[in-house]
Amino acid sequence: MKEKNEDKYTNLFLEYGYSLDEIESRLNEIYYTVFYDEKERFYHILDEETACFIDTGNNDARTEGMSYGMMMCVQRDMKKEFDSLWNFSKKYMYLEDGINAGYFAWSVSPEGVKYSDGPAPDGEEYFAMALFFASHRWGDGEGIYNYSKEAKDLLYTCVHKGENNDGYPMWEPKNKLIKFVPGCNFTDPSYHLPHFYELFSLWCYEEDKEFWREAAKNSRDYLKKACHPVTGLAPEYAHYNGEPFMRDNRQRYYSDSYRVAANLGLDYEWFKSSEWESDCADKIQKFFCETVKGQDDLVYEIDGTIINEKAMHPVAIIATNAMASLASKGKYKKECVDRFWNTPLRKGDRRYYDNCLYLFSFLALSGNYKIW
Repeated sequence: MKEKNEDKYTNLFLEYGYSLDEIESRLNEIYYTVFYDEKERFYHILDEETACFIDTGNNDARTEGMSYGMMMCVQRDMKKEFDSLWNFSKKYMYLEDGINAGYFAWSVSPEGVKYSDGPAPDGEEYFAMALFFASHRWGDGEGIYNYSKEAKDLLYTCVHKGENNDGYPMWEPKNKLIKFVPGCNFTDPSYHLPHFYELFSLWCYEEDKEFWREAAKNSRDYLKKACHPVTGLAPEYAHYNGEPFMRDNRQRYYSDSYRVAANLGLDYEWFKSSEWESDCADKIQKFFCETVKGQDDLVYEIDGTIINEKAMHPVAIIATNAMASLASKGKYKKECVDRFWNTPLRKGDRRYYDNCLYLFSFLALSGNYKIW
């Protein structure tokens, strides 16, 4: 496996006729809105050394958003903001005791009061990847700023937790697939990030390298099972055999599911290890640009059946469909990118999730979502 050279990242915006100046200006505007705009930001500063990302729809700070924010920062060389988010995460979210010691509480108040004593694994995997990138971009410091050690220790906990009857691992030991939460026996397809696991296998503790190599392969194989063979759509939750999780409508293509399209795009961009990812991206784009054109902001069963219900995060659908263009080889890839370019950031209470995925998609499509 080769790491991607920095000058080899695809800039689809540039390929489709947008100028470097307008791309960079737009990216700076997106970052300013998310981090600094007084009305629209969700980067919330507590003090000079501490900040959090607020889920504006639920008025809490989540490991999802905190780790997303750290990844956003390291990609644009925003060390102060990165450290402020990491300070909050370690001070208010890290679990010192109990069955989940070593993980992070998935939800806390904007002031740092824990709403949960359990983790959500998508936060942990993004924390680890952002910390590795920070180590490589800025170097390791002392204490919690020894980024590479923090990342390796966290991954070690995720893999080995429970070996001493002290809790549950975040990845199922038998199949190396990420769990929805520790202790459960099903998963969330959007949590599967084989492109991260490839890098974890390079930088983790020596004894876990083979685990992460297998995890990358197994997650790619798993997504083939979970994504519908005609539409390419994935359910929110699914069993380890790929069958949708038939409870509370989690078998549908809904909010979490949208990230699968984005993940396929980034995995293909970084590693190009699976042509199936291109096929699946083509199917997703065909579904939205052809099958349900004009009705692409609704809820769906993964076979394409339309549920007469508006999607909670319609801008996220547009953003992730565009990010899938990094893998797509079909006729709709430019249409999806152009539609995304012409779609503004979301405003209002539900803007947090949409705009996180919007920012990641813009980073990736402009060649700025890099391996550090």
